[in-house]
Amino acid sequence: MVGASRTILSLSLSSSRFTFSKIPHVFPFLRLHKPPSRFHHAFRPLCAAAATTAPTSEANATDPDQLKHTILLERLRLRHLKESAKPPQQRPSSVVGVDEENGNRKKSKKLFENFEELGLSEEVMGALQELNIEVPTEIQCIGIPAVMERKSVVLGSHTGSGKTLAYLLPIVQLMREDEATLGKKTKPRRPRTVVLCPTRELSEQVYRVAKSISHHARFRSILVSGGSRIRPQEDSLNNAIDMVVGTPGRILQHIEEGNMVYGDIAYLVLDEADTMFDRGFGPEIRKFLAPLNQRALKTNDQGFQTVLVTATMTTAVQKLVDEEFQGIEHLRTSTLHKKIANARHDFIKLSGGEDKLEALLQVLEPSLAKGSKVMVFCNTLNSSRAVDHFLSENQISTVNYHGEVPAEQRVENLKKFKDEEGDCPTLVCTDLAARGLDLDVDHVVMFDFPKNSIDYLHRTGRTARMGAKGKVTSLVSRKDQMLAGRIEEAMRNNESLEALTTDNVRRDAARSQITQEKGRSVKQIREVSKQRSSRDKPTSSATARSTGGKTPVRKSSSFSKPRKASSPPEKSSKPKRKILKTVGSRSIAARGKTGSDRRPGKKLSVVGFRGKSSSARAS
Repeated sequence: MVGASRTILSLSLSSSRFTFSKIPHVFPFLRLHKPPSRFHHAFRPLCAAAATTAPTSEANATDPDQLKHTILLERLRLRHLKESAKPPQQRPSSVVGVDEENGNRKKSKKLFENFEELGLSEEVMGALQELNIEVPTEIQCIGIPAVMERKSVVLGSHTGSGKTLAYLLPIVQLMREDEATLGKKTKPRRPRTVVLCPTRELSEQVYRVAKSISHHARFRSILVSGGSRIRPQEDSLNNAIDMVVGTPGRILQHIEEGNMVYGDIAYLVLDEADTMFDRGFGPEIRKFLAPLNQRALKTNDQGFQTVLVTATMTTAVQKLVDEEFQGIEHLRTSTLHKKIANARHDFIKLSGGEDKLEALLQVLEPSLAKGSKVMVFCNTLNSSRAVDHFLSENQISTVNYHGEVPAEQRVENLKKFKDEEGDCPTLVCTDLAARGLDLDVDHVVMFDFPKNSIDYLHRTGRTARMGAKGKVTSLVSRKDQMLAGRIEEAMRNNESLEALTTDNVRRDAARSQITQEKGRSVKQIREVSKQRSSRDKPTSSATARSTGGKTPVRKSSSFSKPRKASSPPEKSSKPKRKILKTVGSRSIAARGKTGSDRRPGKKLSVVGFRGKSSSARAS
């Protein structure tokens, strides 16, 4: 009986795929095969504990499910120990690859769940916690690692996606690292970072973000922009500074007057780079870059890092950027040049008989009744003034924002528009307010439809920022319906809106129309030629039957001779008949020969049979 039980137990244990290395200690009469090497180390700690209690190990040995569970737990424990033994990764790898065959850049993006995974320091993380920002956006996941690797990059993403923090956070951390490794210190008139912005409003916006994170990151930034007094700015530059934010013209003025020195500039940022190049800031930027490029040629100089930030990038601007900043890397998000997902886009087509101002009033009334903030975009100053006057007459509070409004008044108007406790006036503006302004707008109305898709993207970027919802309504007149239809179709198909202009859309429409007309004309010519060939076939067969199946070459030449002598007027018509025979096809020559359907003097655009007529061969 004992021998039988031993045999049964040995068979049940040997049939299992999993075996213990310590089981012979409990059952010395069993001869088990040697366990696989991959399980040997995994079971050593668990089996040692199981050896102390023989009944428990005996019960577990006969339970395969419990055994698999213990194997899985031990594998997870060893994997955790192995990962903890590795050195911590300081910074994630690059997130953009290059297609070698086509030369196009691929976006192999890795999105992170929090800022700790991006390798930011505790000081920078403290600033983010104060701002209540926890999850990084797509451009921040792409831009922060690249900037921290000290690469010169172009950060391209739609408006309101967090591009300012995408370059400020890593640059602040790099400045702290430079202080620890290179011993650089904060000095008067010698900033280490310069941020150039196209407008005073954008400069103030970037400066506010820099000030909000400077408390924890421990750096000092100042604002130097046009439209304000220069003496207070001189006093600020005379103090120890780390970062200067301002417009190119005013910064160059301080450099020429000796209030600011190039020597320690290590990081240069061009915010809204496409706007700066489009609005003619190119000469000022080149003037600012010339001393930096000369300084970088020196052997002991560390050079400088360039970061360009843009919400749109046309082909022309990209070409200028590549020529000016050779070797710069372009980083783009998937939303660049595409519609904002959280915004609703409506197109109201006007036939021309409606009153456009009355239509605007009907669009505004529902939003104003809800207390929503509304921006009304116009293409020209006259249009902006007309809209402002009309809304004021209809008891709608408005503020203006265009080129002829003084800079200080523009700032005051923006404050009134942002004021939550005020009467929430409607902002009537031109494209000057379409770029670089951080505004929480509920509804964007385009009284005048823009001339290109880039301006449309910038206007719509004033709403639905940082994940919020928004609405965009466009009043489309007849002359703009072609471009509006193309933009609407591209957004419906989730396509890029890059390089769509009124001229391009009209040119494409004209080309397609010409192509269709050519196709129709070729089709008509083919049908006419088929009809003529079918009409000429019976005539040629009847002529052949009358002559016995032979071509009457001799007779036709003999009949032509008397015509020359008897009727002189036929001489002028003979060359035309000869041209028709030479240019025309065989059927045209035969039809002229029988005298049916004669059309003297008409030119046919048909490539015919290349040969001599019967009269020419006779002569």
